[in-house]
Amino acid sequence: MEEINELIEQRIKKLDELKALGVEPFGGSFDIKDYAEDLINKHGSTAKEELEASPVQCVIAGRIIMMRDFGKAAFAHVQDSTAKIQIYFRKDILNEKYSVVKKLDIGDIIGISGKLFRTRTNELTIEVDDFTFLTKSLRPLPEKWHGLKDIETRYRQRYVDLIVNPEVKETFKKRSTIIKAVRDFLETKGFIEVETPMMHQIPGGAAARPFKTHHNALDIELYLRIAPELYLKRLLVGGYEKVYELNKNFRNEGISTKHNPEFSMLEFYIAYKDYNYLMSLTEELISYAAEKTLGTLKVSFGDEDIDFTPPWDRMPFLDSLTQKGVPADIMNDIDKAAAWAKANKIGIDKGASLGKVLDEIFKEKVEPYLIQPTFIIDYPVELSPLAKRKKDSPGLVERFELFVSGREIANAFSELNDPMDQRERFQRQVEAKEKGDEETMWMDEDFIRALEHGMPPAAGEGIGIDRLVMLLTNSQSIRDVILFPQLKPEA
Repeated sequence: MEEINELIEQRIKKLDELKALGVEPFGGSFDIKDYAEDLINKHGSTAKEELEASPVQCVIAGRIIMMRDFGKAAFAHVQDSTAKIQIYFRKDILNEKYSVVKKLDIGDIIGISGKLFRTRTNELTIEVDDFTFLTKSLRPLPEKWHGLKDIETRYRQRYVDLIVNPEVKETFKKRSTIIKAVRDFLETKGFIEVETPMMHQIPGGAAARPFKTHHNALDIELYLRIAPELYLKRLLVGGYEKVYELNKNFRNEGISTKHNPEFSMLEFYIAYKDYNYLMSLTEELISYAAEKTLGTLKVSFGDEDIDFTPPWDRMPFLDSLTQKGVPADIMNDIDKAAAWAKANKIGIDKGASLGKVLDEIFKEKVEPYLIQPTFIIDYPVELSPLAKRKKDSPGLVERFELFVSGREIANAFSELNDPMDQRERFQRQVEAKEKGDEETMWMDEDFIRALEHGMPPAAGEGIGIDRLVMLLTNSQSIRDVILFPQLKPEA
């Protein structure tokens, strides 16, 4: 820390010296005409002699990330938003202005003009004929500018991480491409994007703990939304047939490599379809996003090679358990299921329903082994209070979850549109909450009133955007795909 403070003092001294020279250290607008990547792509193979015979003038701006001073000349690398390129300062070209070069530090942002040439080592370089100070950096980049490795610092100071680790910037460029591809795909299918409230009087649409806040003017408790589902289905009641929302959800739960309390979720709903239609649509959507982002449907994730080529496997929830050695005779007996879970060291909450017990067994025995894209279908009804029952098996619902590389990516179902059945399920959720289950849904009378007006048969789905980006960028932690993830307060 003492060394850092000393370096900051040295830079502040240079700042004062620049002002004494009449140089504004924090400049204004600068007319950029070129970018490093374009110059490299266009002239990367241009011969030295050709550059001398037909000079290429350029004007770029960027941050100095490397500098070598040789007295009457200096080399530096400047990094803009696209790439880095070498620049060359010469005293006999810049004359009196060369004294300002001596005030440059790694991290400073400058605008330069000059012409391209090749050095003795044949590196494409800009010979600077003029430059402008745009920002004086007062704090040195970490680890003597050889990269930022400390994971905590990377997340906490993402601005520095983006400067010194180009692959991080590339990940977030891909994230933008993925999100654009998702929106483009849905819009070509006739969906419209909508916005629904972020603050709810009744948190609904998922089984999760909400964040609570207070509205002073109305003097009421409000909750940051855990899901937009119930509002989107109100829109189906109102006459929209294809809607989607890509936005933030908030859940007051744990933080891990798979979970951040604030996360991006895509939810979309389509009238007159069921969950079978959505499985095919999901294969199309994710394949489209992979192709647009990576140019291939075969991607690497950790040690696994994932193939997104449709069709993907479909497996009933109960069958997935028996295939992993879970006895069939526990599937309809809460006591046997709980005993089997305990014998296999699977933690079960006190008072958990049969469906919850089977779900915990699934998470332990099945989920980690679902590497290739797999739809797990037909869940117990108590796990899915908003889904339509299967006609031939009323204890199950028309629901699927998509798993890839041992993690859930999507959750979807044929929507329950029977208001009386919905009220009964909400009531059972309320009873479970009264027994201590905090991750259950609340009674929502207005949503039931909407259903009583009549919601068309429909299917709906949620896709975790952050987890999808993780898969398509080979990122092992959700924090690697969220620019500013939630962290403990800095010590």
